[in-house]
Amino acid sequence: MSENQHILIVEDDPVARSLLVAYFEKEGYRISTAENGSQMWERLENERTDLVLLDINLPGEDGFSLTRALRLRSDIGIILVTARKEDMDRIIGLELGADDYVSKPFNERELLIRVRNLLRRTSRQRADEEMPVTRYTFKGWSLDTERRRLTTPDGGLVPLTNGEYLLLVAFVRKPGRVLTRDQLLEAVSSRDWMPNDRTIDVMVNRLRRKLGESAQPRLLVTVHGVGYRFLPDGE
Repeated sequence: MSENQHILIVEDDPVARSLLVAYFEKEGYRISTAENGSQMWERLENERTDLVLLDINLPGEDGFSLTRALRLRSDIGIILVTARKEDMDRIIGLELGADDYVSKPFNERELLIRVRNLLRRTSRQRADEEMPVTRYTFKGWSLDTERRRLTTPDGGLVPLTNGEYLLLVAFVRKPGRVLTRDQLLEAVSSRDWMPNDRTIDVMVNRLRRKLGESAQPRLLVTVHGVGYRFLPDGE
């Protein structure tokens, strides 16, 4: 499948860019490159792209701004690649809609696994969109898994990232059940996660905001020390 999948590498360092291109081309992926945000938008407009490897420290618009803008327009897979080590940068990237985050210097094999897993997730999403209509309703909300649409009680559409969509599907398919963080991680990704990874907590908080949850959530309820429970009646 990799020969049909297109990765856009957005990296201003020519050495790092060349290394990434050589490695992923060797693995059979079709690769395009960009040195900045302007070139990134040009490539995306002219070529169907499955995943963006996006450096944070770019000239002009940085990777955070580009992630925010890209996520508003598309559900494309986004992996941030950066030399920054701070946990807060990782959390900000995830909050803005990135699907994953890799720090330099990275292990090429690990990066390949993350790319493959994210592409597998986006492929599953496309497969879901081809299935017969399945609709879940809760407290006036409606989730259409054929069209991948979340509709508010008053009929408005709420955009979801790949991870948010897969997370919400995991919840609505098992209402009332406590889902551990490990189970939720498995639902959104098949890669191994470190025990202190806060990705699920970040995604749940994003999803709560999109569902209009207040400081005391009633739909996505925290089960302390375990995970989360989805209560479709908001009790």
